[in-house]
Amino acid sequence: MGAVRQYVFPTARIIIWAVIAAALVVLALKGAELDPPDALQPTGEITESVIPVEKGSVTNAVTVPASVVSDPPVEIKATADGVIAEIEVDEAKVGKDTRVLWIKTEEIVEPVVEVDEKTGEETVTEQEPKVIWTSALAPVTGTVDITVLKDQAVTVGETIGTVSPGTLSVSGTLTADQQYRLVGATGKAKVTLKGGPAPFTCTGLTIGEAPSGAGATGGEEPMAEAPADATGAVRCAIPSKIKAFPGLGGEIEITNGNAKGVVVVPISAVLGTSQTGKVWTVAKEGAEPEERDVALGLTDGLQVEITKGLKAGEQILEFTPLVDGTEGGVDCEDTSAYDQASMEGDMAAMQMFEEECFG
Repeated sequence: MGAVRQYVFPTARIIIWAVIAAALVVLALKGAELDPPDALQPTGEITESVIPVEKGSVTNAVTVPASVVSDPPVEIKATADGVIAEIEVDEAKVGKDTRVLWIKTEEIVEPVVEVDEKTGEETVTEQEPKVIWTSALAPVTGTVDITVLKDQAVTVGETIGTVSPGTLSVSGTLTADQQYRLVGATGKAKVTLKGGPAPFTCTGLTIGEAPSGAGATGGEEPMAEAPADATGAVRCAIPSKIKAFPGLGGEIEITNGNAKGVVVVPISAVLGTSQTGKVWTVAKEGAEPEERDVALGLTDGLQVEITKGLKAGEQILEFTPLVDGTEGGVDCEDTSAYDQASMEGDMAAMQMFEEECFG
């Protein structure tokens, strides 16, 4: 047994290592067969997403970030040429149409000329000027501030004072897309103030041009400078029973129309967002898409109403073709649109981006 350990086992190990070394030399010189038997060929193809046109409901509601501002003073205008004869109210609160001062106007009266029939001599008698008294009224309820002095001469249309109403409004700016969606909107809106009371209805809704900078809203506590992309402004009055303070932030939600049982399509399928647009119809499977003009109605930011040019049941491309022939839709690599929608509180646009990019 000792001879086996001493001679046989060491010899066997030498033989095994020799075989392994020989195998490695062969592999190094010859190499392994790495080429696949057949080259891989692509089998997928790009197809355009086609969807059916359906009927549904759409509510055109726009939510705008806003803030509380003081309503600006209202000017009192002179309604006649003359001099300030008497100031009745100054630095006091009055009601609308309260007389605040008198304007005295003197009109020259032609002298009376008498002729003596016998001698032909004329006698001229000067007449006292005709005095006209005109009152200036407060245009709104509020605190009067007269800016002219007694016996001061004024002309028609000249500002002779102001009335500070002491009321508040909520004001915000609009982008071009929002301004198009709010064409014709008037009346009321729903307001939510941060840290304030429950949402309430504001009245006297107005939509106008965007402020050009700080203080352009006319309030005593002006809003910050309007965003660069702002094209319009919205404002409505806060009811007197609502407690609020200038500078408070909030949101204005404006509903400008609601339609039920109408033809609607995703906004990604339409080139255009207001009044008129284009869609691409597909007559049958495999057919080339055809461009078609349509008339647009209400939109909620996700879908748009088609008022003319398309019927329920027709097939259209889900995404509008781009110039290079590819399909449009949401660019998930570009998050700037999502960030902008988040800043503006446009929940509909944010939801569409999340559905398209995050599933």
